[in-house]
Amino acid sequence: MRILARLLQVFGTNKTSWVGLGIFAAICAMALLAPWIAGSDPLEQDIIAKLRPPSGEHWFGTDEFGRDVYARLVWGARISLSVSISAISLALVVGGTIGLVSGYVGGRFDMLVMQAMDVILSFPALILGLIIVALLGPSQTNLIVAIALTAMAPFARIARAPTLIVKERQFVEAGRALGFGHARIIFVHVLPNILSEVLVMASLWMATAVRVEASLSFIGLGVRPPTPTWGGMIRDGFENILDAPWLCIYPGLAILALIFSLNMLGDGLRDATDPKLRGE
Repeated sequence: MRILARLLQVFGTNKTSWVGLGIFAAICAMALLAPWIAGSDPLEQDIIAKLRPPSGEHWFGTDEFGRDVYARLVWGARISLSVSISAISLALVVGGTIGLVSGYVGGRFDMLVMQAMDVILSFPALILGLIIVALLGPSQTNLIVAIALTAMAPFARIARAPTLIVKERQFVEAGRALGFGHARIIFVHVLPNILSEVLVMASLWMATAVRVEASLSFIGLGVRPPTPTWGGMIRDGFENILDAPWLCIYPGLAILALIFSLNMLGDGLRDATDPKLRGE
């Protein structure tokens, strides 16, 4: 309850956080209600109606196969959200556990693990994701794994740093004196004290995951067509960008809105969990 009250307090002073939360909630609602608000089948083709501009019948126009852009945009929200949430959740669990255990154990083990994480961090997220998907092949599952691997090292780093501080506190020493096992100390006593920082990192990296997913879909290494994805829609409309700019404008604006909302939401979570920003 204290965390919820603090979030409401910070969001009350940081209006952009409410904007980010509202936009993100709207996109999530659009993805969940896609079967009811899309209006038509995103895969249905009508060659006679191809490349029609926005109108009352087709709000966002049609693509080169006569498919409704609005319907594909709505259904594409599911792919962007499911891939990014799944990938960041996987990265949070795996990377956070690695950083937590590494920081707690310390010594040579910690040094070797962090050196391995530094090797992963030396690759830009998009380049590393491209390499992994190119090796595994384009599919939604492989896309999730690729994005998770690119985000794993930052989560390990962000979990390790506060663990080094928390493990030296008196309540951890008391736990050791009482004979608590290492697993209990790590996951019951240390983890709750670093979880807020990891969750803030997750909200910010969600935006990166959306960008990487859209970029990989744009170059043909994302979810296979004809499944609608925002990056894939931009790629499909690129050849007709001069004659039918709406094919790229609407999915581009959707990606921009989602990334913007996640960044604003992450700023609010950071303000709520960082004692220095709260003046404590």
